[in-house]
Amino acid sequence: MPVDPQVAAFLQRVAELNAPPVYSLTPEQARRAVPQLPLPYEPVATVENRRITGPNGEIPIRIYTPLSAVQRAGHGPVPLLVFYHGGGWIVGDLDSYEHLSRTFANALDCIVVSVDYRLAPEHKFPQGVEDCYAATVWASEHARSLGADPQRLIVSGDSAGGNLAAAVSLMARDRQGPPIAFQLLIYPVIDCNFETDSYQRNATGYMLTQAAMRWFWDSYLPEPTQTKNPYAAPIQASNLAGLPAAHIITAEYDPLRDEGEAYAERLQAAGVPATLKRYAGMIHGFARRTDLYDVARQAILEMAVETKRVLAATG
Repeated sequence: MPVDPQVAAFLQRVAELNAPPVYSLTPEQARRAVPQLPLPYEPVATVENRRITGPNGEIPIRIYTPLSAVQRAGHGPVPLLVFYHGGGWIVGDLDSYEHLSRTFANALDCIVVSVDYRLAPEHKFPQGVEDCYAATVWASEHARSLGADPQRLIVSGDSAGGNLAAAVSLMARDRQGPPIAFQLLIYPVIDCNFETDSYQRNATGYMLTQAAMRWFWDSYLPEPTQTKNPYAAPIQASNLAGLPAAHIITAEYDPLRDEGEAYAERLQAAGVPATLKRYAGMIHGFARRTDLYDVARQAILEMAVETKRVLAATG
């Protein structure tokens, strides 16, 4: 279908700004250029900042308790979602994902632990993903004290954060780590392959570009051969059996569309319960922009429904 009219209007406004492409900036310039979204924060019961011990120093995290916790007091633990923000492994932080973290806490009725992992190129692969894995282990071990159920552990992220969630799921399986029940992957980076149909058709003009993704990958990896490392590019894993159930969303006009959908197919072929939803007319990053797109709120609600369905089925 054509680009959604709300997306088209947004793309027109962006084009009129004539801003320099992200790959022409230094990492610090790119971080400063990331706008704070003009969104009112959903109220939650509590927000707590902590610093936990990681493999190479402290990792900042932010813990969100949903509003329903007030009414649910004394009625048992809720699911626990560990969230890794997007931004090409280079930009993004806890503050830039405050809105989505709060929204997920309430929509999924879960404790959210948002992870401020170290960023490239100062901290190249695998440092960021090791931070994410360490934070997930910590969250699982401390779930009860947070009011959460360690047996209903979800990992999630968007874009590069979706890559990290998929990689953490592989790590947990391979290392006999925490029992992840579900992976919610939001237009994830899954492969370093710029020859897919979606990369060719959506290389420019839809916010995330092929050139930007090349810059992100070059900044993230210490050497090109690591594009074959499954903890960097999860679709490179030779065996996907035994991974947590998954729900993957993609956007029609996103360069990453095909790799996310290919990963869903590979998971299904390996016997992993995996569902896929492509959002027609949408672009990369749409789910965060509930201020711009009607479909964004719909997508969040549908992700919540699918997550709750799987967790209910797994007991």
